[in-house]
Amino acid sequence: MNFLILFYANLLSSAILLGLILIIHFVHYKSFHFINENVFIDFHKFHTKNISFIVIPLMTIEAFTSIIICFYYFGILSLLNLFFVFLIWTVTFIYQVPTHNKLSLGKNTLEIDNLVNKNIYRVFLWLFKTLTILLIVL
Repeated sequence: MNFLILFYANLLSSAILLGLILIIHFVHYKSFHFINENVFIDFHKFHTKNISFIVIPLMTIEAFTSIIICFYYFGILSLLNLFFVFLIWTVTFIYQVPTHNKLSLGKNTLEIDNLVNKNIYRVFLWLFKTLTILLIVL
């Protein structure tokens, strides 16, 4: 197995997810405020269904390759790389998923603000995750 592909797959998935989370955070989630209440449920359903087709495979690749990298190239940076993945998944399931579940019932300004405010954690975690794998690759 060519392990270089493993490192680049991890870097590429992290970089794509970083770019995606930046757009989601600074543009898309904030635009939730401008969606009419009458169509918000349909909009939110469309968003969660379609973003999942992009995010789930990329997060899975990122996690899987991070585990393998840590297993075969054990060290501080590979552990840190895996730790950031763990934190991203934890924050996603503790904050983002429950908030999206609430928003699937209807528009709620406080929940939209909560979604944006808690999402900043993922922005920074993916930034640090991407920088860590970049350090490993370099």
